[in-house]
Amino acid sequence: MTRVFVTEAVMLAIYGQLVVPPKPVEFIIPYTTIMELYELQPSPEPLMTNTADDQHVRDKIGELIQYFEEPLNKKKIDRALQVPWAKSPSIPIGDRTIVTVINAMDTATYGDIFDPVETELLLTAGRTEAPIITDQYELIERIIENALPVQVYDIDDFDFALELPFPEQAE
Repeated sequence: MTRVFVTEAVMLAIYGQLVVPPKPVEFIIPYTTIMELYELQPSPEPLMTNTADDQHVRDKIGELIQYFEEPLNKKKIDRALQVPWAKSPSIPIGDRTIVTVINAMDTATYGDIFDPVETELLLTAGRTEAPIITDQYELIERIIENALPVQVYDIDDFDFALELPFPEQAE
C-alpha cells in the first residue's frame, strides 16, 4: 500500500531520501510550494549552512523545476489549477515515489499563527487525512501547541513514519 504524506516541494530537493523510499510513497504538494522553488533557487539567502550543500540543493531545485515544466507534467499540474482543491494526476519522480499537486487555497483558517504556505499544508493534510512531513521544528511545535487535528512528522522520522500503520486515508 502506498503511504501518503503532505509536504513542500523544496523538501524533495533538500532531502533526497524522500524520493528513494523503501516503500511506495505519494507526496501531496500544494501548488504554491512549487512556485516557491522559483523564488528559492536564485535567492541570495543561503538555503544550507555549507556552501557546497547549498549549491547542491540549488541544483536539485533547478532539476525539480525542469521536471515539473516538462510538457506532460506541466499539463498534469495545469489540470489541477482549474478548480480549487483539485488534484493533479500522479507525477512519478522515482521508482516508488509519486507526486500529486493540489490547488490548495489559503483560507486564513489559522489566522496569524501560521503563514499562508503552512496554512495550505495544514488544510491539505486535513482534507486528505495525510500526515505532514517537514523539517521545520517551529511548525511542528505550533501544530502540537494548538492541538491541530493533523499528524506531523519531522523529516528525520520519515523512515519511522513509513513503518507506522496509518488510518485509512481519504481519496
